[in-house]
Amino acid sequence: MPNPKRKHTPHRRDCRRSANSKLDIPNSSKCSNCGAAKLPHKVCPKCGFYNGKLIVAKKVEKPADPKQQETNKK
Repeated sequence: MPNPKRKHTPHRRDCRRSANSKLDIPNSSKCSNCGAAKLPHKVCPKCGFYNGKLIVAKKVEKPADPKQQETNKK
């Protein structure tokens, strides 16, 4: 089996190794309901809609009324 005559430089070695380590960014699409970025064919993590239908109901916090806060303090 043949052996190399010369040692490869670190630059040549590192360029070869770095070519395989680049990662692709996954594609993203916009939610049809809220416009947030989401992965395709997945439920929107912000609003819970998929294909125009509500799939996962998200809890919405209502702002507290000042009258209820006063009665709770007493």
